[in-house]
Amino acid sequence: MSESPAEASGAHGAGTDTERRGFFGRIALFVRQVVGELRKVVTPTRSELINYTIVVIVFVTVAMLFVTALDYVLGLGAFWLFGA
Repeated sequence: MSESPAEASGAHGAGTDTERRGFFGRIALFVRQVVGELRKVVTPTRSELINYTIVVIVFVTVAMLFVTALDYVLGLGAFWLFGA
């Protein structure tokens, strides 16, 4: 009988590894994975940090202006519709 691609690649027991671990084994695995991911984090340089900060400030300002304009237009529409 032929093997399926998943069995041939060795993925047959991939899901059972965590099922065989105990409670503390799963916690230890989680902590090891978190530490491994944290090692991949790269701290931005000063110029990158300044650039990112400027981009965020500009985006927030544009979004704030858009919401303010939308509020003003909807307020005028409500005032026109319902009157004073």
